[in-house]
Amino acid sequence: QVQLVESGGGLVQPGGSLRLSCATSISISSIFAIGWYCQTPGKQREWVASITNGGRTNYADSVKGRFTVSRDNAKNTVYLQMNSLKPDDTAVYYCKAQIATVDYWGQGTQVTVSS
Repeated sequence: QVQLVESGGGLVQPGGSLRLSCATSISISSIFAIGWYCQTPGKQREWVASITNGGRTNYADSVKGRFTVSRDNAKNTVYLQMNSLKPDDTAVYYCKAQIATVDYWGQGTQVTVSS
């Protein structure tokens, strides 16, 4: 059973920063890609960023230049560094691991950007 645990969310003022973590129960080297998604009440979950086991990264246009996804293979953890946060970034953030044809999700962590 693959488990993912997100952490690092919280309340931050506009313009501030947070770093989210996604810890996995298996070696992330064996995971083809890990992605970050966000969801607000009443809306579908949206893709934010992803990183492959080869280190390739991709970002949604709305976060390019502000968010950075990275991975630490030794810690089996993927990070999402979020800078220049805006109120529109407020959401629950989830990480997802894609292994073969199966997707595994974490429980999510709340990010609230407000003054």
